Amino acid sequence: MSDDPMRVAVLGGGSFGTALASIAADNGAEVCQWLRDVDLVEQINREHRNGRYLPDFAINPAVKASSDMQAVLERAELVLVAIPSKAFRDVVRQARPWLRSDQILVSTTKGIQEEGFKLMSQILQEETGFTHIGVISGPNLASEIAQKQLTATVVASDDPLTRTRVQQALSCDYFRVYASNDRYGVELGGALKNIYAIAAGMAAALGMGENTRSMLMTRALAEMGRFAVDQGANPMTFLGLAGVGDLIVTCSSDLSRNYRVGYALGQGKTLDDAVAALGQVAEGVNTVRLVRDKAREDGVYMPLAEGLYQVLFQGVPAREMARMLMRGEQSSDVEFLLSREDVQRAHRRVEAADDPPDASRHGGGQEGSGQ
Repeated sequence: MSDDPMRVAVLGGGSFGTALASIAADNGAEVCQWLRDVDLVEQINREHRNGRYLPDFAINPAVKASSDMQAVLERAELVLVAIPSKAFRDVVRQARPWLRSDQILVSTTKGIQEEGFKLMSQILQEETGFTHIGVISGPNLASEIAQKQLTATVVASDDPLTRTRVQQALSCDYFRVYASNDRYGVELGGALKNIYAIAAGMAAALGMGENTRSMLMTRALAEMGRFAVDQGANPMTFLGLAGVGDLIVTCSSDLSRNYRVGYALGQGKTLDDAVAALGQVAEGVNTVRLVRDKAREDGVYMPLAEGLYQVLFQGVPAREMARMLMRGEQSSDVEFLLSREDVQRAHRRVEAADDPPDASRHGGGQEGSGQ
């Protein structure tokens, strides 16, 4: 790298985008953050504070906010796209006239586009055709990052330059960036874990204990791995920060937006009331529906996602769904060691041995035949 500071653009004014902007500035980068809200732009520039999403934390004063997308993007080397999934493609299209093929584009959004079941990095690729594309995902609660608590994340890309530049821009003494070449797996992990955070919040509200939480997270990891394999990701990715790491934090903390939605649902609130009370986007609500439908389409066994879908969208009480799940099929623990199909075959063999053929069905006797 040259001695000149890296120029970083952040698209989005939410909590995680703001936290990353401050980290990059802490590392000496020239950082410009784009927001739609002019009042919030003025507040960040004047008070160095994001009063809507991170009201209690100071932003590095070097971060310059703007609602002028061209001004934010035209000199940037690294562009971090921190836009909710529903608006992601529209914002990328808005940015496209000022993006260049030598820029590095990195999504920080943990969500899925409904049309075509597209992850955000796939949208970046479709809209730009650029080479340097990556994703950031991991156990990254924005408020803790803003407090400069020790945190780690993953940058995933099949492009070595993208991985290296993100590590250079964001790695510091309180934020550690690990590299992966499984972009799809890392991004899928970040989207899928939101589903199970809702379930964990529900379980907590219903008074379920630590055994339940442990079972829930472990079976969630099995579901995530099963779905990932079907979608072409590497299941080993889910043993890292973007898989089990993110799953643990989002299923254990009331700082997680999806956990809070689940907790409200477990208290008996409607889905609309739970989302309205949150005041921010909980990506997991839409992800439940998308993943459940995709799993059904592809024949992937995902009982937790199916159960959550019924609670969120079909009015099934959470406690009743928990009982139904506990009475469901008992399968294998680690499916890469013992497959679900092998367990099912063993069940059928044992049941057949326990239930010998009835002689009367083969003409061997007349008792009870009514003849």
